[in-house]
Amino acid sequence: MSAAWLALLKQHRSIAVIRALELAVGIEMANATAAGGMRLIEITWNSDRPHHLIQQIQNDLPDCVIGAGTLRSTDEVQQAIEAGAQFLFSPHTDFSMIEAAVRREIPIVAGALTPTEIMRASQAGAACVKVFPIQAVGGASYIRSLQEPLGEIPLIPTGGVTIDNAAEFIRAGAIAVGLAGQLFPKQAIETGDWSIVEARSKQLVENLRSV
Repeated sequence: MSAAWLALLKQHRSIAVIRALELAVGIEMANATAAGGMRLIEITWNSDRPHHLIQQIQNDLPDCVIGAGTLRSTDEVQQAIEAGAQFLFSPHTDFSMIEAAVRREIPIVAGALTPTEIMRASQAGAACVKVFPIQAVGGASYIRSLQEPLGEIPLIPTGGVTIDNAAEFIRAGAIAVGLAGQLFPKQAIETGDWSIVEARSKQLVENLRSV
C-alpha cells in the first residue's frame, strides 16, 4: 500500500488541495486542475458535502487519484474511507486516526512540524508526514535541514508552497508538495474563470517535470 502511494508521489510530485464552499464549484476546480495535468487531488473535509464531491470527481476523472484532507477525528477518517478516498491527510498527528487508516490499508499523511513530531508520526504508521505550516519555519531550507537526521521519512510540505518555489522543495528532499490557494486564486473562483486554474496547474506540472 505505502509503496504504491510513494510511487505515485514520486511520479506526480504535487497534490491539488481543494476546499470548496459549494459542491458544483469543487467539481469545476477539480476538472480545471486535472485539465492542467495534475493527477493527485485532495478534497478537504470542510468542503461542501465532501463525500459526494469525492465520489463525483472519481466518476468524472477516472485517471486521477482522489483523497480527503483536513481530517481531524477517527470518525472523519472512517467517513472519508467510506466515501472512497484513496489517501488521507490530517493537519495533526493522532495515533488512533493513523491506526484506523492503516487497518483499512489506506495511506494517511499525518501533520507534524518538529523533528520529534515527524518521527512519532512515522513510527505510528503514517505513510508520509505533512510538514505544516512550512512557511512559518523557513520553507525549503527547513526541509533540507531535516534530510540528514530524518531523510528516510517521506515529507510533504504545505502551507507556503507556491508554483514558483515548488521545485525548490523537491530539490530540498520533499517527496511531493501540496498547494491550495496558489492553484485556486480567489478571483478565478469568484468569476468562474477556470482557465486560470488550468494554466496554473499546467505551469506547476511543467516546473516540477525537470526536477
